[in-house]
Amino acid sequence: MLRRFALPATLVAAVAAPAAASAQASVTVQEALLRAKPAVVLVIAEVAAEVTLDCGSGSTTVTPPAFRETGTGWFVDGRGWIITNGHVVQPAHTPPRWLVNQQAQRAVTTACLPRALQRQGITPGERPDLEDTVKRKLLDQVLPTTKVKLNPQVSVVISSGARLKAEVKKYTPPLSNEPGVMSGRDLALLQVPGTEFPVLPLADSKVGRIGDPIHILGFPGVVLSHELLNKSASVEASVTNGAVSGFKEDVANQPMIQTDAPAAWGNSGGPAVDQKGAVLGVLTFVSLAPGPEGSIVQGFNFVIPANAVRDFVKDTEVKLEGKSKFTEAWFSGLREFFSDDWKAAARHFEAADKLLPNLPDVKRLLGEARENIKNPPPRPFPWFWVAVGVTLLSGAGYGGQFALRWHKNRYRIQPSEVIRLLESGKAPIVLDVRRTEVYEALPLKIPNSVRLAPEELSSGVGGLELDTTRPVVAYCT
Repeated sequence: MLRRFALPATLVAAVAAPAAASAQASVTVQEALLRAKPAVVLVIAEVAAEVTLDCGSGSTTVTPPAFRETGTGWFVDGRGWIITNGHVVQPAHTPPRWLVNQQAQRAVTTACLPRALQRQGITPGERPDLEDTVKRKLLDQVLPTTKVKLNPQVSVVISSGARLKAEVKKYTPPLSNEPGVMSGRDLALLQVPGTEFPVLPLADSKVGRIGDPIHILGFPGVVLSHELLNKSASVEASVTNGAVSGFKEDVANQPMIQTDAPAAWGNSGGPAVDQKGAVLGVLTFVSLAPGPEGSIVQGFNFVIPANAVRDFVKDTEVKLEGKSKFTEAWFSGLREFFSDDWKAAARHFEAADKLLPNLPDVKRLLGEARENIKNPPPRPFPWFWVAVGVTLLSGAGYGGQFALRWHKNRYRIQPSEVIRLLESGKAPIVLDVRRTEVYEALPLKIPNSVRLAPEELSSGVGGLELDTTRPVVAYCT
């Protein structure tokens, strides 16, 4: 079930600009969505009826097909507390008058119409016009004395397939712009028996920005009733992706978040989560194109901010800690799983499965972790560490070359330094110690230098007496 509001024709052609992606969160999108999925539940508002009527042959009691609407909810507290939309549970919590009339008409049509057509000699489906005339007269005759007893019930189906009876603990009616109709925040707080359910933490909706990624989880009717899907489609939440596309106010001047994430009938009450899997808000209504059978205009869907949920539950027993034993085990297992620690992940998943058995996501990831323990997947080539190693080796090589060069040239003096000594008045003693063959091939004379062949130095001859107060510079090849 999904609340819808028609858009004026002038707005149908409006196109929302794609929002830019925000900075990456500390967890991957896959991990964030897996954190959220087990906490999302299918909400069923069902109204059965016992109708007492008289078709002309005495009073009889008829049970027409029950009225049934579905929506989405999620655990805000692991002790069985669930948030959904008010309009999702409204038919069962405060059954409207039209529902009573509908059940009465169904009972009359089921119990009385076949005999009335038989008396008129009309075969059902053969003359629709005559059949409609008989039906209208029959309803006019029988409905005034018909008594209807409603048996409303709200239940939720968790992703293991278990169906639990729910009690509406707090309720505000859906938003309305009709005069004389009570209008509210469109929230409902349910409670089911149990103490260790998955739970979704609440984000601070005030820090949201246009363009922030957003993901809507829920049970759209198109998936629940799809003829090509098996029954598992009715217990695993679907995910649609988009971004925050605006911040608006409703007709009661209450803040709303606009998103371009697609939604459909059945998504109502579903959590809109951020990149960390925390609830940014609760989907409440979509927009319809003008006309009696207007289709959903995607890109213009609206979310009740998470801070409004905080205000809604603050006077109840709900604890907004975002923690439960299941959640701790599940989150820890996901962290280890996405870090490739299969043994630790399997251990945490086993703990989660004991707390709440047969959840599809837990079973699937537990199976993958066990398979990876038996047959570890090939690890990707460690390019990062290879790059680090090459960088370190290159640095060590350059450092070694620098050290060798420094050691070899530690006593070398540059010509500029010799000139500086000459200009400072501390003229050095210059020894020309070039090898004899080099000296003879290039008889370049250094002014005021002392010629001393290397052979003389090695033989211990030469008898040089040098001024020890002056620096000595040796010129060699």
